[in-house]
Amino acid sequence: MRTASSRLLLEPWLAVLLPLLLAGSFSPAVAATADAVIDAAKREGEVVYYASMNLSEANALIGEFEKRHPYIKVKLQRSGSEKLLTRVLTEARAKKSFADVIQTVEFSMHIFSRGGLLARYIPQANSFYPKDFKEEGFWTTVYYNAYVTAYNTRLVTSLLLPKTYDDLLDPRWKGKLMMEGTKAEWFAGMLQIMGAERGLKYMRDLAKQQPSPREGHELLAQLVAAGEGHLDINIPAASVERMKERGAPIDWVALGPAPAVMVGIGLSAQAAHPNAAKLFLDFVLSREGQKLAQTPGRFVARADLAANVSSATREIKMAPVSPALAEKLEEYAKQLRSIFGN
Repeated sequence: MRTASSRLLLEPWLAVLLPLLLAGSFSPAVAATADAVIDAAKREGEVVYYASMNLSEANALIGEFEKRHPYIKVKLQRSGSEKLLTRVLTEARAKKSFADVIQTVEFSMHIFSRGGLLARYIPQANSFYPKDFKEEGFWTTVYYNAYVTAYNTRLVTSLLLPKTYDDLLDPRWKGKLMMEGTKAEWFAGMLQIMGAERGLKYMRDLAKQQPSPREGHELLAQLVAAGEGHLDINIPAASVERMKERGAPIDWVALGPAPAVMVGIGLSAQAAHPNAAKLFLDFVLSREGQKLAQTPGRFVARADLAANVSSATREIKMAPVSPALAEKLEEYAKQLRSIFGN
């Protein structure tokens, strides 16, 4: 009789084995490979996970993975995307790598891939992810965030609520705006949407509104909900939804095409625990892992779950930010600091 624990052990592999069975191409070699990875992962005993995602959501993924694989301990190293990028590059220059699995924004994943810091690996669920949401063999999108505008529902009435990006330039909002001051990927996405010339002019006009810069989406959502700012001009919808679920007076609006920034996952080229890392990565990209990642206001790229979003988020006009813009990341970051004084 198959026990509950044995079912949990096998489930992460069903995504790849079931299609093969249905196609009549199942081979004992596939099962042998799966068993070999699991046996090696047991000997490794742990996986070091670098991630820039929300702590509670990272812990939810880790908790479920460890239930399925109790012989592997996940050691989370969480930081903001900018700090994570710096940490990984610093370790690489020192020829020391401590990460087994890296999960962060697409710009950073693009830089890591180009720098040879990611190992080549085809995830079991690879066929479920469209080509625009991965760099084949190196990283795959775990989820993507639509950058929207948050507002305090007690301070901003429906009559005053901005409807377009240009509405943020209204003098009534001067000194009442907040922003994540280090998000070069948002800045790049806005220039991609508006065009470089118009986008830079818009950013300079927006800076005249004296938005207050802070660091951390969760902190900004809390500050807007507390009334320290009327609006936050660049925040993921998911961060606002989490505050709404707690009953906070906050909501969000898309003022036009929303920059959609992907968050990818890949294996470190210098992973000390490569087999445990493969098991963890495959779980994150499995249907079960993606259901955990698909929180309100957040989108996943996995084909069999992509349509499962709320009516509000379904109406957002997405403008996926090109990972190739990472080649100009330093320039975008410099422009962002220069314009907004951060």
